[in-house]
Amino acid sequence: MNIAIIFAGGRGERLSADSIPKQFIDIDEKPLIIHTLMNFQNHEEIDKIYIAILPEYYKHMENLVKSYGIDKVKGIVNGGDSAQESIFNALTCALNENPRDSVVLIHDGVRPILTDEVISRNIASVKEFGSAITCIPAHETVLVSKDGKTPDSVPFRREIYKGQAPQSFYLGEIVEAHEKIRKRSEKYKDMIDSCTIYHTLGRKTHLVEGNFGNIKVTTKEDVYILKGLLKMFKERENANKAAQND
Repeated sequence: MNIAIIFAGGRGERLSADSIPKQFIDIDEKPLIIHTLMNFQNHEEIDKIYIAILPEYYKHMENLVKSYGIDKVKGIVNGGDSAQESIFNALTCALNENPRDSVVLIHDGVRPILTDEVISRNIASVKEFGSAITCIPAHETVLVSKDGKTPDSVPFRREIYKGQAPQSFYLGEIVEAHEKIRKRSEKYKDMIDSCTIYHTLGRKTHLVEGNFGNIKVTTKEDVYILKGLLKMFKERENANKAAQND
């Protein structure tokens, strides 16, 4: 069983899209979250999808899923006070209905440009190594600074990768990791993603190659970048179809 967990519980304060959470803004005539969900709906290896959503948008999400015929969605759950809390709610829902050894791919609802190959690589990596952290090589210099004024270290760029999503694991193991983190006095503090949770617990993770363009929409500028990327992919698809017909 291969399951996608989609986190769509953010409020999008940094985007300020007329008070509409960023996952619901229209991009190319469809809500952003629908672009993301269709990647998993159309992938032959994905069996089920679970979504963590803002409680006040639960019904709206339910209506969107029905309107766009996304029948792999088997559960929509209310999000929590943080991203990881929301993801835990969705993971728990999935665990109640599926085997512990199911492969689960945890993905951002506002990261819509994801290739089939990356999804397949995530599933294969979990089956071989027990985990998959999607990433791409860094193209810019990364500075580490504790005070935000002077660099404490400048890692070699060849050793630096930028984490993306999905981040994938066996369902039972990632739920167990969350439960251990939740028992700490600081709980989810500084736990920005599943990879951080695993490394905090001293567990190894395995890198898989992501795709450039798999951006997380966070700011207004990201919206324009996303529109440009979607236009580029559509033009490329049309060109390939035309070449096949010649």
